Amino acid sequence: AELIGQTPSTFDLFAFEDRFPTMYSESRNTVVKQEAAKYNRMIQALQYQLPLFRRAVKGFVVMTEDLESVGKGLFFNVVPEAVDFFNLWFDKGHPINFWVSGLFFPQAFFTAVMQNFARSNKYAIDRIDFDVLVKDNWALDGADIPEAPPSGVYMWGMFLEGCRWCEQSHFLVPSNPKQLFVQFPVVWFKPELDWKGKKGVYPCPVYKVLSRKGTLSTTGHSTNFVRDMMIPAKEHPDHWIRAGVAAFLALKY
Repeated sequence: AELIGQTPSTFDLFAFEDRFPTMYSESRNTVVKQEAAKYNRMIQALQYQLPLFRRAVKGFVVMTEDLESVGKGLFFNVVPEAVDFFNLWFDKGHPINFWVSGLFFPQAFFTAVMQNFARSNKYAIDRIDFDVLVKDNWALDGADIPEAPPSGVYMWGMFLEGCRWCEQSHFLVPSNPKQLFVQFPVVWFKPELDWKGKKGVYPCPVYKVLSRKGTLSTTGHSTNFVRDMMIPAKEHPDHWIRAGVAAFLALKY
């Protein structure tokens, strides 16, 4: 009963429309409204499934995979954290840094960031790609970032598997013993025109969850793979490929 009472309320989508109107110069407005609508559907599903979950825990009904995922989401506090993130986004406007793990569809957000850069500079968006700058001088949650970047976006909340980031050498290095996952520092995704890449990097794949598999959705994007992220590394990329190095937005399957 306590969990049911603590279930977050749905977002007021009309208020989101007023707060973030559709604008040519700010594509992120569209993304935040789409994300709020997706969270509404999830919250409504929670409100329906929580009473069933209580009964399943007591053994009155079968514990299905969907009900188990509800329990895991509550246990890891994923839903309340995400709701708090979007409430803050609504109250204070676009943040100076973004918790990428809280996004349902991060691919759309990255596209919106590139679109803002392309439109403000009158470039074709298909000529834009991201350079990646690891900002390991800031807190892992970006709490001490003083201001938004001049272009692009600061993102945090990713985890590395198969290696770790060294704040002294500013390169990827082997994992510490018995440490499967480490949180990655804040990353500046900096849009560049006609980006050709750079040497001394590992094209690290970024996934939403640990399973490293997904299907193509109707948007043409994977349900799991997000994008590659060029991370500075001294070794040849093959070294990190053999180590299975990847980044994840959430440590769940």
